[in-house]
Amino acid sequence: MNLTASMIKINGHNNDLIDAYIAKPSNEGNFPGMIVAHHMPGMDEWSLEVTRRLAHHGFIAICPNLHYRSGPGPLNEVVQKVRDSGGLVDEVAIGDIAAALTHLNNQQSIGSKVGIIGFCSGGRIAYMASAKINGIAAAIDCWGGNIIPTADRITVAQPVPPISMTSEIQCPLLGIFGNEDSNPNVDQVDSIEVELTKLGKVFEFHRYDGAGHGFFNRSSSTYRPEQSEDGWKKVLEFCGKYLD
Repeated sequence: MNLTASMIKINGHNNDLIDAYIAKPSNEGNFPGMIVAHHMPGMDEWSLEVTRRLAHHGFIAICPNLHYRSGPGPLNEVVQKVRDSGGLVDEVAIGDIAAALTHLNNQQSIGSKVGIIGFCSGGRIAYMASAKINGIAAAIDCWGGNIIPTADRITVAQPVPPISMTSEIQCPLLGIFGNEDSNPNVDQVDSIEVELTKLGKVFEFHRYDGAGHGFFNRSSSTYRPEQSEDGWKKVLEFCGKYLD
């Protein structure tokens, strides 16, 4: 599918003007939307690749720069500032995701449904967004860490464990995890699954042996081609079920 992609500005949390990358099919027609919540390494080349990949598969996809307020500067320096500050502020991140949803809903060629996919810290954000943002039709958590945080991870910036938001989840949820990951580890994924089941949420989890954190990322030593290919297949099948 032909597509177009560009950097744009959107009004994020508190009406801050932030960067975002948008990719969309250039064909005529209406398309579902997808918000990409990037991983902790930021809105890097791989995050932009993911956004274009989704556009290739028929989505209007947008990746807001959740690290924008820690810039400008080289990406590695910006990311280190985020890490040094204890990570993203949940309230601000959710505000930026809500702004991306608003931007998609204002697109003339958008269909009626918008989903969110997140990776690493972005997976955690996708989990929270499914509970806190009205209008998200499906959420995909790819190895989101700290959904069940240790005590030292409860901070002013991230004061509420996402697992405690599970009762508020408003849409179907897909989870993609590597069984060799340490955050989330197998026991944490088990506990999340138990909570979702207990609360009667619509969800499906897929777990992969021989894969750890970030196994979709072709630019990383953690990349696992076979597991990644199957994981992407599961993502697109899930989207076909809930976003078409």
